[in-house]
Amino acid sequence: MLSSLLVAPLTGHRSRSERSPAGLGRVGRVGQALVSRIDPATVLSVFVAVLMLLPSRYVVGPLGAAGTPAGLMAVACMLWYLSALITPHTTPVRGRQPLRTVVVFFVGSVLASYAAMQTEPRPALEINGADRGLILAAGWAGIALLAADGISRLERLEVLRRRLVTGGSIVAALGLVQFFSGIDIAGYLAVPGLTANSDSSSVLRRDEFNRPMATATHPIELGVVLTMLLPLALHGLLHARPGTVWRHRIQVFLLLATIPMTVSRSAILGVLVAAVVMVPVWSGKIRAVVLIVLGCGTVAMQAVVPGLMGTIRNLVTSIGSDSSTTARTDDYGAVLAAVTHRPWFGQGLGTYLPMTYRILDNQYLGSVVETGLVGLAALLALFAAGWLLARGARRASSNPEVRHLAQCFAATMAVAGFSFGTFDALSFPMVTNLTFLMLGCCAALWRLARENPTAGLSETTAAVPEPRFAEALGSLPRTPIQPRPEPLVEPRYWRETEPETEPEGVSEEPQRTHRATSRDRGHPAQWRRQATSRQRPGRHRKS
Repeated sequence: MLSSLLVAPLTGHRSRSERSPAGLGRVGRVGQALVSRIDPATVLSVFVAVLMLLPSRYVVGPLGAAGTPAGLMAVACMLWYLSALITPHTTPVRGRQPLRTVVVFFVGSVLASYAAMQTEPRPALEINGADRGLILAAGWAGIALLAADGISRLERLEVLRRRLVTGGSIVAALGLVQFFSGIDIAGYLAVPGLTANSDSSSVLRRDEFNRPMATATHPIELGVVLTMLLPLALHGLLHARPGTVWRHRIQVFLLLATIPMTVSRSAILGVLVAAVVMVPVWSGKIRAVVLIVLGCGTVAMQAVVPGLMGTIRNLVTSIGSDSSTTARTDDYGAVLAAVTHRPWFGQGLGTYLPMTYRILDNQYLGSVVETGLVGLAALLALFAAGWLLARGARRASSNPEVRHLAQCFAATMAVAGFSFGTFDALSFPMVTNLTFLMLGCCAALWRLARENPTAGLSETTAAVPEPRFAEALGSLPRTPIQPRPEPLVEPRYWRETEPETEPEGVSEEPQRTHRATSRDRGHPAQWRRQATSRQRPGRHRKS
């Protein structure tokens, strides 16, 4: 069974007789059946569960920050993707996909910064940080590429969206419990064999309020992750199937209730960014309902947790004058000195250690220092590509549900791009892996919307990709391709033809000719030649 999983991306889909040969035991047949059901959407769903439900602060000890379960699985996804590139028959690179170029550019900038770091003697801690940065970058690229080229149908993308929202809802519920009880739930979710990468509790405090982080590593990370998932949860609510409305309402409620409880300015401003992107595409009725719900929710939050809304209001209105903002502006001088020394490729991803230098609460500044101006351009290109691909999918599709989902992914990328400027996001595994997964989903949606602009998100109307494309990652579309019926053309055995020009005295009555018989039927031009050549006997020209 394990060997079948390892060669799944190379062998692709096989018939029932090939999957269950006579000489194979029962265990082998079960393994083959399991492999036949594995597709990238399933693997990414498992990745989402590992990313969301296992605490990010628990790692494989010798690997350090790169040894999170989600990080290791991301690297495995990269190896799976690369293994499919071995032969032309199994390669997933089929057709145009702009994200591949952008991801290669990003990985190339990381490799260039690593090479630049080696030109000077560096401390051992910084060398270890650079090695860790290479591992993390490989995992990020693997998640993005696997989603972009591996998701075979819009229906599978919708399944992944639902599982993302479900995982975010569970994390939000854990955050609610931590906010009211102050219990470190992440401590009870540790997996045997993993060690804590930090000794801090998962519940911090600000203005006498508990700041939960659930399975994340910081309340800011938790708030940004839930804000990124909020547009996807609203999509599920606005396009809920019959009988599932209450489930989607509960998910949206959990996300909206937990975001302010993180007491994170990045999360609150991220909600405003998402609203700026989403509100213009909603109808007036939906806008009115959302406005009423937010108003009632604010009043209810103030009644349940007195003082929380006032604290959040002060966080937003005091931008530029509080200690958090001034600490961020003080980073500019240190960053300028570091960039002047290495302007193009920086000193290596993961080498600007907080214990050696300082904490940069701005990922764009951190990217300039670690990967230089080239690395900053690559990071900005990632967000620009995600936005443009999502918007391109919206323009390419004529299905209203797909168009709304594309706008939701665009809002998610906008939130991520804004939040990277408010904290050092690449140092937080959950938000970084989620960002690259969303980036791959934007690219997959762009590709699928262009392949079938009229397809929807349900299984009955899902777009069917090229079979060889699905074989590249070990699966084939489950929706059968129906042959197009040929149009029924009623045969005409007699037709009217105009006679040749004849001298006076000869009747110009049209002559009736016989078409070709059934054994002579062929191309219409052949019919015409045969019909005109077979005229009635006895018709002669006058000499």
